[in-house]
Amino acid sequence: MFKYNIIEKPSFDINEKIIDTIFNIIWNIVNIPQKWTLNIVFLDDNSIQNLNKNYRNIDKTTDVLSFHYFDNFNDLKEDDIAWEMVFNENKILIQAIEYWLWNEKEFYKLIIHSILHILWYDHELDNEYEIMQALEDKIWLELFWK
Repeated sequence: MFKYNIIEKPSFDINEKIIDTIFNIIWNIVNIPQKWTLNIVFLDDNSIQNLNKNYRNIDKTTDVLSFHYFDNFNDLKEDDIAWEMVFNENKILIQAIEYWLWNEKEFYKLIIHSILHILWYDHELDNEYEIMQALEDKIWLELFWK
């Protein structure tokens, strides 16, 4: 299961036990190795827009970016930082209002989405979207409705 570092906490409350539970659920559902460490980072609109422009050639802000630092994980140790999830705190606050969620629930929703990207799931094609959305829904239901 993933280990993680929260580089700087956001202005809203987050519960690390819920983050642990998300990782545990994903560990049990997705049959892909998840034994390395990832960083959770919060940035402002401008900073994440610059990352989005530099790494994805999309010159606009976004809610979360997921970064892989290695293509092959065979020689990594558990404490090696293999991934990073970069969240836009402002976008989380705006989307929470838009989707009628608490700030932290919007954040948990984005963690699920980002982790699936880290585990090589995507949503560029319709069939990929359906697979990823079904996994997100399954994880969310197990997390909050079980």
